[in-house]
Amino acid sequence: MKLGPILAGIQSTKLCSADREQLQHPSIGGVVLFAHNFENREQLQDLCQSIRELREPRLLLAVDQEGGRVQRFTNGYTCLPPLARLGRLYDKSKQQALDYAYRHGRVMATETLLSGIDLSFAPVLDLDRGSCVIGNRALSEDPQIVISLAEAYLAGMRDAGMKSTGKHFPGHGSVEPDSHVDEVCDDRPLTELAASDLQPFQALAGKLDAIMMAHVVYPAVDRQAAGYSDYWIKTVLRGQLDFQGTVFSDDLGMFAAKVAGGLVERARLSLDAGCDAALICNPSELKLFLDTAGDDWPDASPALMRLYGHSRLDDEQLAMVPEWLQWTRSLEAMVT
Repeated sequence: MKLGPILAGIQSTKLCSADREQLQHPSIGGVVLFAHNFENREQLQDLCQSIRELREPRLLLAVDQEGGRVQRFTNGYTCLPPLARLGRLYDKSKQQALDYAYRHGRVMATETLLSGIDLSFAPVLDLDRGSCVIGNRALSEDPQIVISLAEAYLAGMRDAGMKSTGKHFPGHGSVEPDSHVDEVCDDRPLTELAASDLQPFQALAGKLDAIMMAHVVYPAVDRQAAGYSDYWIKTVLRGQLDFQGTVFSDDLGMFAAKVAGGLVERARLSLDAGCDAALICNPSELKLFLDTAGDDWPDASPALMRLYGHSRLDDEQLAMVPEWLQWTRSLEAMVT
């Protein structure tokens, strides 16, 4: 059985019969977990194991475990600071900030992998330039600082055994509206985008395993939102940046994604534009999608299976790492 190109949300902390049926659909290739799927680590491990056992090849398991206000798992996990704290530290001590960026990436990835999850959609590569939804999720307003800190963060993820996902291409941080609840338009020309928001993606394209698209329209470049645009995906990302990894749409249930019609139309448009996989995170919207989706969906197995996580350590081995407790305490100290 192949993996389909849709990453789906599920209803609760355990799989119900409806979840099991939906996750067997040929369009489905993975699951995105949220806070409503979490009670504690043991429950989460059981949930992940039950999802892994559903299909072969197994579904990809993903989450947003960035830190700050976007951390889905909390009880029993290190309380991670928002990435902007690293940027502020960089202004005081570049080397300490790079060290802490590595710790952040490694601690986040290690704890997530040990829960049974393959992938956290991280790091955010947007610039902190006025977006109400990005804000302190971004490392800095300076693209060169974002590049430096992200390289250290990626090294931490890689050493933990997790693949990376840069988001939100080609940059969501310089426009104020929130694409979850509003249409988002960035009127700047390509030359201005290339001199700012695009820089982290261009510099890191060869080091990222995946990239998530932005539900933002850049009308000076293309009338379609970036996640529906073959110009942004095929010409710029694949062609000019020579990106070889997996391309995700952002959640197709977001307000800014609805300009493309119904959920099936949105998914088809994303895939036709060059996305390897698309997200439908709301379980009720997933049901609407599957009611009319049909069975004819492309095989996303190669694009998704290469993102499987492989934890370098188990819990007993981790307890013997002398730096671990110091790393977690130092990151939590940045939160207060």
